Amino acid sequence: MAAPVAPAPPALKDLPKVDENIKTQLETFSPEKLKSTETVEKCVLPTAEDVKQERQHNDLIHSVETFNSDKLKRTQTSEKIVLPNAQDVKAEKTHNALIEGVEAFDPSNLKHAETQEKNSLPDKDAIEAEKGQQKLISGIENFDTGKLKPTETVEKNPLPTKEAIDAEKKA
Repeated sequence: MAAPVAPAPPALKDLPKVDENIKTQLETFSPEKLKSTETVEKCVLPTAEDVKQERQHNDLIHSVETFNSDKLKRTQTSEKIVLPNAQDVKAEKTHNALIEGVEAFDPSNLKHAETQEKNSLPDKDAIEAEKGQQKLISGIENFDTGKLKPTETVEKNPLPTKEAIDAEKKA
């Protein structure tokens, strides 16, 4: 089998024409016209200290997982027995006495009692008096001034006129 042959590059006359404006801009391009920018690394590599800490952590986990318990020495454990003090004993005795009293309670020792219901409801007269009071209050609150008859006010004791006042001052 023969090796594939690359296609021939297009002739200069076959290439698309570039606008004269763009062509002059490309010819007169200068890198000094570009703005300088600060590069920021997006993927920060770990420092040597980070790598060291991670290795220590991995070594610690590995040593715990592969730990040989045969290396441990046998020790004698000693348990300390703490005796309760007088207050604790007294509190426990009263608690136990209360529980025994409830469990061994004999209901036959109780006396029979009659329950008396007290009727704290008001009598009919008090209810009627309160209804009348409520009706009066609602009548005052909901009073319709449109039901009033129009009236003319007539002065029965008119004030004296200016001439009458002057005549009285002269006399």
